[in-house]
Amino acid sequence: MSSTALQVRPLAQTDFDAWLPLWRGYQAFYKTDLPLATTQTTFARFLDPAEPMFAALAELDGKAVGLVHCIRHRSCWTVGDYCYLQDLFVDPEVRGAGVGRALIEWVYARAREAGCSRVHWLTHETNTEAMKLYDRIASKPGFVQYRHLL
Repeated sequence: MSSTALQVRPLAQTDFDAWLPLWRGYQAFYKTDLPLATTQTTFARFLDPAEPMFAALAELDGKAVGLVHCIRHRSCWTVGDYCYLQDLFVDPEVRGAGVGRALIEWVYARAREAGCSRVHWLTHETNTEAMKLYDRIASKPGFVQYRHLL
């Protein structure tokens, strides 16, 4: 892969059909299936400047091969917002080619531009391949997540 063939860019209104198969692939990876109404609302939020959410697509030779979704939020620990990288997915056919790293670096740059003080994310403990990348480009602070569904 040449570095000029890979492009990461903000999600656009016309990207729904290219984004949807990647979003469904992400859901399949985590063994979930969200209702279409949730998917449509999520996509609309990414495009709404009043929302704290944003997203990008990675394209390889013009084909969408990865996505990233983020949410900016306040913190009691810093003046600058935090940026939560909620979803990251790369088409299995191009994994290992630098797409995931390019998407994360894109998030780092957008968060820096927005004055955020931190980018953070979660991954499942079984996602060992992705963690090889994460261990190289971020720190793992050792926190354990707890949750209660409402």
